Amino acid sequence: MRRGKTGLAVVCAVMVMIALAIAILSAVAVGEMTMPLANVAAAITNRLGLTQIPVPRIQEAVIWDYRLSRALLATFCGAGLALSGAILQSLLRNALAEPYVLGISAGASTGAVAVMLLGVGAGTISLSFGAFCGALIAFLFVIMLTRGRQSADRTILAGVAASQLFSALTSYIVSTSANAEQARSVMFWLLGSFSGVRWPDVAAAAAVVSGGLLVCLWHSRALDAFTFGEDAARSLGIPVRRVRVLLLLATALMTATLVSIVGAIGFVGLVIPHAVRFVTGPQHLRLLPACALAGALFMVVADIVSRIIIAPQILPIGVVTALVGVPFFSLILFRARREA
Repeated sequence: MRRGKTGLAVVCAVMVMIALAIAILSAVAVGEMTMPLANVAAAITNRLGLTQIPVPRIQEAVIWDYRLSRALLATFCGAGLALSGAILQSLLRNALAEPYVLGISAGASTGAVAVMLLGVGAGTISLSFGAFCGALIAFLFVIMLTRGRQSADRTILAGVAASQLFSALTSYIVSTSANAEQARSVMFWLLGSFSGVRWPDVAAAAAVVSGGLLVCLWHSRALDAFTFGEDAARSLGIPVRRVRVLLLLATALMTATLVSIVGAIGFVGLVIPHAVRFVTGPQHLRLLPACALAGALFMVVADIVSRIIIAPQILPIGVVTALVGVPFFSLILFRARREA
């Protein structure tokens, strides 16, 4: 039975990787200037020095400098958020835990609007850096509230307190300092956007998500034990406090980095881990890579939808993920009520 499930997981992983490659190529091809997939592939291989196929210069520039970086950032963003959601659901033993449960998104929003509207840094601090600093401050606030007793319930309550505090600060800044145009810009950023991304953003997201995945895979056995509670983990010789802090820090860094680049994109970290568990089961050595792949595919497809559903306008990516996430979230609540 176990061997059959492992084989199914491998087949599904290969299929998802193929689908992800096709989705990335499609994301690069779709836009105001639609381009054939052959030109997309040729432009990419030309820039990598693998081929010298003639491609119109303007198409090659759009593909490499704009669309490919956007598609790859969506890939790493989806992977990181899904991975963070899976980790937090196991650490906190809460089926509704997701990457923003620690208040990181609210803190990033406060940092971003402080730079956008209050001019914090006097032009020397970028929007992404301001959001990253706000996210880390929110995480440190949660750590301070849980100091000395880092139980799952206490961590969740501290995250709720941080979210409320920083959301209130964000609302206060917007309501007192923003004009109509600025308020619209803030709202678009808060709902998530891949517009204007550059290759350094892709490199930062790739490094953080890859590092976070390796750290989490290294502690996959500990995560399996956390699923059954802290006492079970201690009985297996796992240093519960140290592992909890390390994994919380890993998820916080991934979430803070991604939110600082693209804004708050909801429901990915909630929906994807639950969907993947139906295929891989709860064992984290299989679950975590599968969540990363499925999250990447989901986010790239959502980005494509956000650009074509009301073209030529582009929807905030958070709107598209919410259209899928809210029904799934409701289903989880309904099942939990029936089981209770």
